[in-house]
Amino acid sequence: MDLNELTGKEHIKLVSRGNKALLYALKIAKKLGYTKVLIQDQGGWITYKQIPVRLKLDFTELKTDYGIIDLKDLEAKADENTVLLINSMPGYFALEDMDEIESVCIRKKCFLINDATGSIGTKAAKKGDIIVASFGDAKPIDLGKGALIATDDKELFDNVKIDEEELPELDAKLEKLPKRLDYFEKIHDKIIKELKGHDIIHPKKKGINVIVKFTCDEEKEDITNYCLDNKYEYTLCPRYIRVECDAISIEVKRL
Repeated sequence: MDLNELTGKEHIKLVSRGNKALLYALKIAKKLGYTKVLIQDQGGWITYKQIPVRLKLDFTELKTDYGIIDLKDLEAKADENTVLLINSMPGYFALEDMDEIESVCIRKKCFLINDATGSIGTKAAKKGDIIVASFGDAKPIDLGKGALIATDDKELFDNVKIDEEELPELDAKLEKLPKRLDYFEKIHDKIIKELKGHDIIHPKKKGINVIVKFTCDEEKEDITNYCLDNKYEYTLCPRYIRVECDAISIEVKRL
């Protein structure tokens, strides 16, 4: 697989970090005249809130169902002045319906920036005016450095000076991606099956991580013991980059 195939975009630039790709994407949007950024109220990335402030752009959080965007709220808040900066696999655990989201953005003339770091390898990673994706540690493309910014409109790149990066090791990682994604899917589905008695968030959606809610210390201990027994790394929620409720995120992406 190559990056054009994975992103569905004709023009791609490689940069040093995922946050750089996000910065460039929002700088382009600002240069085009967009003034407001819409982000998910959970399941996004830390810098989704930081970069708009740095660029003096307003940002507003969209209502979500544990990271999955409320389309009615998007419809109400999106307009010709807005950018939607979306993680198309929020928290690495549930794939957004990017066909529906793209349709709303087109209808409302909202500029769509798709962070496809987690969704790369799915059709959701191909939707947007600009696609960005990080290749950092514990990402599907786990190069340990670097990122991409991609578009079909080459003239968008004329709006900002992009410091490009050479990543000669990237091809080998791309070659391994299909097998890596298959492995993630196998482990993800195994966990869903083994923890079916627990309150799993979006269990039927395609994802990598598995996030399990708990309501008491006993449930929490049961889930953490399961992780320890199976040597799965986990993180405790609430966390903006996963979900904003009491839950344990089983970090399949770190395997």
